[in-house]
Amino acid sequence: MKKKIRAIQYGIGPIGASIVKLLREKEAITLVGAIDTDPSKVGKDLGEVVGAADAPWGIRVSGDARGVLEQSADVVMHTTSSSLPKVMDQLLACLDVGSCVVSTCEELSYPYRTYPELAEKLDKAAKDAGVALVGTGVNPGFVMDKLVVTLAAVSQRIEHAKALRIVDASKRRLPLQKKIGAGMTVEEFRAKVKEGVIKHVGLPESVAMVADSLGLPVDEIIETIEPKVATEHIKTEFLTIEAGQAAGVHQIARGLSAGKELIYMELQMYVGAKDPADTIELKGHPNISLVIPGGSQGDIATASVAVNSIPAILEAPSGLRTSRDLAIGFFSPRPLK
Repeated sequence: MKKKIRAIQYGIGPIGASIVKLLREKEAITLVGAIDTDPSKVGKDLGEVVGAADAPWGIRVSGDARGVLEQSADVVMHTTSSSLPKVMDQLLACLDVGSCVVSTCEELSYPYRTYPELAEKLDKAAKDAGVALVGTGVNPGFVMDKLVVTLAAVSQRIEHAKALRIVDASKRRLPLQKKIGAGMTVEEFRAKVKEGVIKHVGLPESVAMVADSLGLPVDEIIETIEPKVATEHIKTEFLTIEAGQAAGVHQIARGLSAGKELIYMELQMYVGAKDPADTIELKGHPNISLVIPGGSQGDIATASVAVNSIPAILEAPSGLRTSRDLAIGFFSPRPLK
């Protein structure tokens, strides 16, 4: 029997909790530790913290990251922040003890244009440790980048790439509803956009990944963020939104070459979205179009992509990797025959 994969969960917010419960379903995985800084979670049983039916698990959540990481895990599942500068020390600590890392940090998904120095530092640290790390999830990490690149495999020429994602945030977790500005006045929304608080992180990274993967000579990436304004009263489990208030974000990123658009990425993520779907269109020879009715379910898909990346990241060459580098498939709960 092959040795079980030893895993540590770093960050136990809603996504981290989903990942933990999915890890428990995999016969090939053994959870050996959990890290979080929230005083309400530290010291408690991990199974109880994530609301598992079979809790307790006998794994205590610890605020001592170094102490947990020194347990020699094969992989650390990292889910703490969207900002790469904020998580650099955490990622380097994981690499320093020789663990591979699968992170949901959106800015890590393709950091070569936005943070080239940090990308180089992480790549060197991973190679020095002989391990690999990747930033991934449903978006960025799949729908608007890896899936686009994969569809291009049946093309002979690509002239323009477009991805549109319409997401109904009504059933999504509270942190996400807050992150997209749901329930704010339009004025509050615009102020928070200027502060960098309100936005979906990752669209420029997706544009960059697609551009480099398809050989499209993008020399400029621009992004706009506007409120999606509610036209009627909406109530979710967490928030009440009145007509005229922001229901979420309408975000567009474009990849330009000498001012000409080569890549168009549009995200409409708001409470009460009609006809949610993921749509990809490639213009070239031949033209290609793909529509996923209902779209990829965000929280479920993010946890799935992260966990399904484990076998690929463990087998990957050392260094900083991206979702386009990895042959990610389905990680079966049971060993394959």
